[in-house]
Amino acid sequence: MNIEQIYTGCLAQGAYYIESEGEVAIIDPLREVKPYLERAKRDNAKIKYIFETHFHADFVSGHVTLSKETGAPIIYGPNANPSFEATIAEDNQEFKLGKITIKTLHTPGHTMESTTYLLKDENGRDHAIFSGDTLFLGDVGRPDLAQKAATMTQEDLAGMLFDSLRSKIMPLADDVIVYPAHGAGSACGKNMMKETVDTLGNQKQMNYALRANMTKEEFVKEVTDGLLPPPQYFPLNVKMNKEGYEDIHEVIERGATALSPDAFETAANETGAIVLDVRHQDDFAKGHIPRSIFIGLKGGFAPWVGALIADVKQPLLLVTDKGSEEEAITRLSRVGFDGTLGYLNGGIESWKKAGKEIDTVESISAESFKEKLKNDVPVFDVRKESEYSAEHVDAANLTPLDFLNDHLSEFPEEETFYVHCAGGYRSMIAASILKSRGIHNLIDVAGGMASIKKVGIPVTDFVCPTTLK
Repeated sequence: MNIEQIYTGCLAQGAYYIESEGEVAIIDPLREVKPYLERAKRDNAKIKYIFETHFHADFVSGHVTLSKETGAPIIYGPNANPSFEATIAEDNQEFKLGKITIKTLHTPGHTMESTTYLLKDENGRDHAIFSGDTLFLGDVGRPDLAQKAATMTQEDLAGMLFDSLRSKIMPLADDVIVYPAHGAGSACGKNMMKETVDTLGNQKQMNYALRANMTKEEFVKEVTDGLLPPPQYFPLNVKMNKEGYEDIHEVIERGATALSPDAFETAANETGAIVLDVRHQDDFAKGHIPRSIFIGLKGGFAPWVGALIADVKQPLLLVTDKGSEEEAITRLSRVGFDGTLGYLNGGIESWKKAGKEIDTVESISAESFKEKLKNDVPVFDVRKESEYSAEHVDAANLTPLDFLNDHLSEFPEEETFYVHCAGGYRSMIAASILKSRGIHNLIDVAGGMASIKKVGIPVTDFVCPTTLK
């Protein structure tokens, strides 16, 4: 028996490759299925099953494509109703894989069809659970993504999750290994650990939601407390996972169209495409296409695209470093953004050589920012509320990047203001969005809070923010 966790940091997502006696099961695959096919070929094995723990909201699964290419059935737990052919397993139904067994444990609460898969070794002993978004390390799945208007609330779902955990998962032995679908950084939970594998026994000790003496009322209150609105793309990804989607090879082929500067400009004007610049933030600051949006590949790329671009059907045109075009298209497709029309051939240098307009973002060091603060200048912090609460520059305004559009009226119309985040990535995204909306009187603080603290700028600790809407 071989279990491999295939973890994708950008999405904080874990897919699983399980092999026994030449038979393979894949759990929650990413959209690009080539790695699973290549691994099975290397093992001289056949993919027999594709298990889905639920209809994912934060990424597009590769289940449809993988089933098409291998003939393996897609398996969901009870209550699933996909538009394509799939096996809807019954609670406690078992599937043989070589010498091992995978058992379906219906664990509704995160969603109604949420299912945990229990792996039993060749001796019939409980070995591991693949818990999807039912149980994370340090947390449990948020219960607000599958509400049905007027019939089910997040409190109802949280109550179901409480019952699922206590009837199906907590009775299992402490040495059972927990393989969750997500880790720290995912928007599917609030309090996840950075680790990606643990024992159930340790989770019973460490995870607030698994306290032995916890009442259902306490669980519901704690699980639903502090939930931020889910990213706008979540329901759109659920729809794709339930109804199917375009083959990723076609998405990549269409998106990997090299466009000359003139053709690129024409496409932007005629289609209403967003020009998405995925280079490093320092390169974007030095020179970029006016009104383009920066979201760099070397950061939380796909989730930020999903959080900040409202419609997955939005046409996109890419500005990339040479050789990273396909990576950008692939990572966009993971969160359902299939509308890439092409990329700027030759990158930003070809745009400059064509004599076309270039914009920049003024950026200063934290040392220079320290001097500016002596004049009581406006400062805007685009980090999360929790980060701001922990520590922030005195008198800084909280305008979280996730909700930047809600704060546009707060930025000065003429007076120069300063924007920062934790390290410089998010503040450059914010700067690009503001400039695309005609707000140019801004200066970015390079290096963000990390640099700010190094130069001794005073910060306020543990203050509850009042500017968040």
